[in-house]
Amino acid sequence: MRLTRAGEYAIRCVLYLAMHQDRTLIGRKEIAEAMDIPAQFLGKVAQQLAKAGVISIRQGSQGGYELARRPQEITLLAVIEAIDGEIFLNDCIQRPGSCDRQAICSVHNVWDTARRQLRDTLGSTTLAELAALEKCSCRGRSCDAARASNG
Repeated sequence: MRLTRAGEYAIRCVLYLAMHQDRTLIGRKEIAEAMDIPAQFLGKVAQQLAKAGVISIRQGSQGGYELARRPQEITLLAVIEAIDGEIFLNDCIQRPGSCDRQAICSVHNVWDTARRQLRDTLGSTTLAELAALEKCSCRGRSCDAARASNG
């Protein structure tokens, strides 16, 4: 599994929205400039995030983007899978029955365990946690202090 550029941009976008959750709508241009994302590409990524229910988009001159739910309710896994699809390491784990050697393969369980651990980690990491860490790193506080105050 490799995170695509679109997936990386999606994470940056929602992280910015989480860090500025006190504001109602944030324009595409502002997010693009602040997070080093090409504005046109951000528009495409935002459409996918909206379709998945991660963000809301309001059109028009007063429009912009906002998180569809509270940052505590949105996980890194949800953001990545909204853009890149379900995370899997190889076909035999993704599509049971596709591997002739599944019953005798010594690596099958390792792949399955690795996949579950990755999904668990991403699924338990929220935008609220990441936003707190990002804000602290911008202010020079240690990441451990941010984790302690958020967790």
